[in-house]
Amino acid sequence: MAFQMSKLAARVSLAHRAVKPRRFTRVVIGAVGVSAAVLASLSTSALHALPLNLDSESSDWKEAKKKLCSMDKEKRREMYRVDFIPLEKIPVWSPSGDSSCKPRYKVNEELNRKISLFRGDITKLEIDAIANAANKTLLGGGGVDGAIHRGAGPLLRKECGTLNGCETGEAKITGAYGLPAKHVIHTVGPIVHDSVGESEEQALRNCYYTCLHTAIKNHLRTVAIPCISTGVYGYPPDQAVEVALRTVREYLEQNHEKLDRVIFCVFLKSDKELYETMLPAYFPRGLSSHTRTHKHIHTLVGFSCFIGTFHRLLYCIDCILYPLKLTLTENFQHFYFSNKQTKGT
Repeated sequence: MAFQMSKLAARVSLAHRAVKPRRFTRVVIGAVGVSAAVLASLSTSALHALPLNLDSESSDWKEAKKKLCSMDKEKRREMYRVDFIPLEKIPVWSPSGDSSCKPRYKVNEELNRKISLFRGDITKLEIDAIANAANKTLLGGGGVDGAIHRGAGPLLRKECGTLNGCETGEAKITGAYGLPAKHVIHTVGPIVHDSVGESEEQALRNCYYTCLHTAIKNHLRTVAIPCISTGVYGYPPDQAVEVALRTVREYLEQNHEKLDRVIFCVFLKSDKELYETMLPAYFPRGLSSHTRTHKHIHTLVGFSCFIGTFHRLLYCIDCILYPLKLTLTENFQHFYFSNKQTKGT
């Protein structure tokens, strides 16, 4: 009996010694797992704590883009490399006077409230996206393309270098980096050598369409588009304006609930005048209260003139008929009294 008890105790002791290392292993592994998680957390926190340098070509554009997207508006404003103009400072377009252009579409005030005309620097607009009239390399150029790259900083060029360029009429989206806008939508307009043909017009139409479609696909609700192809690419500005307005109007009719504002951004006074002339044809408005008041006054004045003319006409008729009225009256009186005297005799 004592031998059996001793044997059982030995087995228990062996089992106990066998279990201990396993428990120790689990504890060590658990500690290592916790340490790894803590280190990962500390590493992430340290990464976010690192200053974001948008002026350095050595910065990681992916990390910079991710950080900027996660920032609130006030934090992002500290990173802007240019001055900014918030959306609230960009008024909805309204006609400055009576337009001689015949409306080509029905009045739709809901669409009209989504249109702005802005003359100034597109790089300053604090909105969801600005469009860039780029070249096929997407690596920067002259005009608005160069201005956008200078304002955004070197990281924009680094990201654009990964996109393998862009074909005419297409659009590609990037971060905006040092710009107040959240994104840049790059599009390549057509080059016009002699006159605008059907292919050039369709290509320009595609530019505006793909810019708006890219904005919607990325859940962006406010977008500004500059004049595309009207500079060194040679597209006549007056024809380009009509393509832009027609494309935006027709796109908004189908997607009005997905966009809050489309801003036609121009730099030249002549381009602004073209838009002001043609906007009422594509985005006609109902009569303003001022115009309605004046039309009401004109109606009342016209009616008063009619009444006055009618009174004068009656007076003239009365003047013409007055001698006849006297003659009839005298004849009646003569007949009446003559008849009375005859009866009396």
